[in-house]
Amino acid sequence: MTSPAPYAARPDASRGRLHAEPGGETRGPRDMFQRDRDRIIHSIAFRRLRHKTQVFIAPDGDHYRVRLTHSLEVAQIGRTIARALGLNEDLTEALCLAHDIGHPPFGHAGEDALKAAMARQGGFDHNAHTLRTLMRLECPYPRFPGLNLSWDMLEGLAKHNGPVVQPGWAMADVDALFPLDLRDWPSLEAQVAAIADDIAYDNHDIDDGLRAGLLTLDQLLEVPMVAACWARVKGRHPGIADARLLRELVRDQIGVMVNDVIQTARATIADSGVRTVDDVRQAGRALIGFSDEMAAAERVLKRFMYAQLYHHADQLAAADRARVIVADLFAAYRADPALMADGWPEGCDADEPDRSRHIADFIAGMTDRYAENRHFALFGGQPSS
Repeated sequence: MTSPAPYAARPDASRGRLHAEPGGETRGPRDMFQRDRDRIIHSIAFRRLRHKTQVFIAPDGDHYRVRLTHSLEVAQIGRTIARALGLNEDLTEALCLAHDIGHPPFGHAGEDALKAAMARQGGFDHNAHTLRTLMRLECPYPRFPGLNLSWDMLEGLAKHNGPVVQPGWAMADVDALFPLDLRDWPSLEAQVAAIADDIAYDNHDIDDGLRAGLLTLDQLLEVPMVAACWARVKGRHPGIADARLLRELVRDQIGVMVNDVIQTARATIADSGVRTVDDVRQAGRALIGFSDEMAAAERVLKRFMYAQLYHHADQLAAADRARVIVADLFAAYRADPALMADGWPEGCDADEPDRSRHIADFIAGMTDRYAENRHFALFGGQPSS
């Protein structure tokens, strides 16, 4: 096992939790970051990810990825990179598992609709909503709201894509409760979670696109990085039918990208001179990422995926319908909050902006299936236009 690097996050050096807990971190053998991970896994919000869109909205098949399986795959990739770099695997895993908890139903289409509905009330951002969910909305404990996650966990979720210069209302609300030094860079564990997310969806979306018949191998081979990986795979497995090698192609490409991140990060960290996690936060730049060559290749792959998969006519039609469902539900609940499953909660302000924010919380927590069912109950078989 790789020894912890001096710049790795350490649970015994954490700034702790917002609310003191009886017994502190001494109950049982788990440290603070292991508890964070386990709290995520046992949360209701995490379970709901099994019925939330990754790429395909309400897919017919059982084998397509959803937010839950995507998060598990991100965690596996993240732990691999963290282990190789001597970082804290438990914090990395917890961040990977939690990174998509704030996504509303229907993925980015649902988020677009909530952003539009909330435009006059501060907007909606799934990353900030992850923090709001974990600090305010998920309430398994009797003495305080939220999961009471460590500062390191909340900081990593807030900043895994880099410093936050202009936080929206939801993130500013969290930062006011438990200041997260939003203008600093995040821990290396958070940076690993971000790059693991990119690697996972770059490659697993290829797998799902092929399965759905929206991508073909011939199309993919127009992408230089994919063509190079395919040549290696064919060279290792001569005489094997192409259909049997498609998943091997995805595995090979993940391995190439992971190894690139590890090698690049080792060199970048050494060059930066960082010795502590505080040095990392003051480094002034990301220290985990692809090499310049791989970053350029990944941009080409992303452009291809947007053109051929994410903007495929079938996908765009499904996204349009999803946006209408979310917009319809928001308008209906705003006109009559009693239509929500539990009505209007006691003590919640019915005036703006709290009115719209509570409705957005309710809709953002829905699964695709639940949103479809609620829409059918209110509007019949098709969304209103």
